[in-house]
Amino acid sequence: MATIEIDDDVYEALQLPEGERSPALKRELAVSLYARDVLSFGKARALAELSKREFHELLGEREITRHYGEQELEEDLDYAE
Repeated sequence: MATIEIDDDVYEALQLPEGERSPALKRELAVSLYARDVLSFGKARALAELSKREFHELLGEREITRHYGEQELEEDLDYAE
């Protein structure tokens, strides 16, 4: 597992309760990287430590369009039949 270092003063300045800071940072990083098409949906979801449904909802709340690959589209179309 890789580690990202954040200065203590920056981490402490987050306007979140102690127990919510790391999960919030992971979610923000995941959403940002997904929106920039740097991470796939699955990898971003894993980084955010959310279920597929939860990550879909988070993207919807942020009005971030879902990036579909050809394989994902085929799977969705097969499921819809």
